[in-house]
Amino acid sequence: MKINGKVHCFFEQSGTFKNEFIKLGIPAEDYDIQDNFGQTDHVVDLFENIQNAYDGKASVFDNITKDDLIVAFFPCIKFCSVMEQVQHSEFYDSSQKKNKNFGTPEYYTKKWNTLRRYSQERFFFYDIVLKLIATCEIKGFRLIIENPWHPTNFTNHFFPLRVTIIDNDRTTRGDFYKKPTGYWFLNCTPTNGETYEPCPSELRRKLTAGSGGLAKKKQLVQLGCDEDEIAMYIEHETKAGLCDTKRSEIRTQYARNFICDFILGKKQDIGQLSLF
Repeated sequence: MKINGKVHCFFEQSGTFKNEFIKLGIPAEDYDIQDNFGQTDHVVDLFENIQNAYDGKASVFDNITKDDLIVAFFPCIKFCSVMEQVQHSEFYDSSQKKNKNFGTPEYYTKKWNTLRRYSQERFFFYDIVLKLIATCEIKGFRLIIENPWHPTNFTNHFFPLRVTIIDNDRTTRGDFYKKPTGYWFLNCTPTNGETYEPCPSELRRKLTAGSGGLAKKKQLVQLGCDEDEIAMYIEHETKAGLCDTKRSEIRTQYARNFICDFILGKKQDIGQLSLF
């Protein structure tokens, strides 16, 4: 894919991709309602801007062109099969019977209100992502959407786009977490690179163990992380977000390898170009 314009990275953690695009010589900016790492270029409410763009009102989309690319890390786990299991357990989990209020009107009212809230939240996010897709299709903008992936996900069965790329194990391209991820491409076609740079097992274990999994600066230094990674993972004050900030962190190596393999079609000289 040739990018003659700029890359617009939407939502939390997109700054990692932004920085890697810039290192590769491509202008990039990121947008999010939060600025947890002090690097966000545009602190804006993207949900409001997507709604405004869909309604024909002024928005950040007014500064985007067909020569640009939008990469959106849509912040919603409500589409995941895991959330469906949570809703299912509200009905059928046997442990519910241990609740001291089990069988009372108060118990059932709370349960049904919880289930309705899950449903309403998912519809809200689904409506927003549909408007994002519609806006980009109408304006002819190139768009890549990222979201957790599982064959039973809401995004597989009730989505206007078919998933373009499924990365079943992100650690093979250098990320901290395996977590399977789907990528949906609109008005653009991915390249097909095969750069593999496995994340060291020690680093994966350190960052996934315990509650939250944030590594301390000393551990990161011992594991050979660069300054950007160390700065990202030093403990910091964060505001409450729509998704767990720690779980959504992206390693710089993964961002670079994904960009080169699937967006730019750029071959890298990093030694290993195959898993075999």
